[in-house]
Amino acid sequence: MTLPTRFGLLNSEFNGFLYAPIGVETNDVQLSVLSGLTRLGIDPWAEAARLAVLPKAPASRALATTIARLGSWNAAEVESIANHLVELLPRGIVFAKKGRAGSSGPPRRSRTIFWVIGATATAALLWLARMLSRLWLR
Repeated sequence: MTLPTRFGLLNSEFNGFLYAPIGVETNDVQLSVLSGLTRLGIDPWAEAARLAVLPKAPASRALATTIARLGSWNAAEVESIANHLVELLPRGIVFAKKGRAGSSGPPRRSRTIFWVIGATATAALLWLARMLSRLWLR
C-alpha cells in the first residue's frame, strides 16, 4: 500500500517544517521538529497538517505549547522558535480527513494491517533464529 504524499519521507510538503531545528538541547544535540514531536508521542505529519490549516497566530501558539514541553527554553525563546517554524509550514493546502474522525493519518485498518504484518515477521524471525541456534549448538 502506498501512503499519501503528505506522509512520504522524501517528498512531503512538510519536510521544511519537520526537519527544521527547534534548538540545541543541554547535551549539545540539535533537536528537529520531527524528533521533538515523535518524542512527545505526536504523529509529526498529522500535527504538521493540523497546524498548516490553522491561521498563523493560533498555529504558533499551539506549536509553542508543544515546544515548551520539550526543553528548557524560556517563554520568549519558545515563542520566537514557534513563530519561525510556523513560517515553514505550507499554506493554502486543504487536507482531506481520512480514516477515523479527527485523524489525518492513514485509515485505522491500514495501520492494523501494518502492525499484524510486522508482528508476524518478527515472530518468524525469532523462530528462525531459535531453529538456527539449535542447529549450531548440536
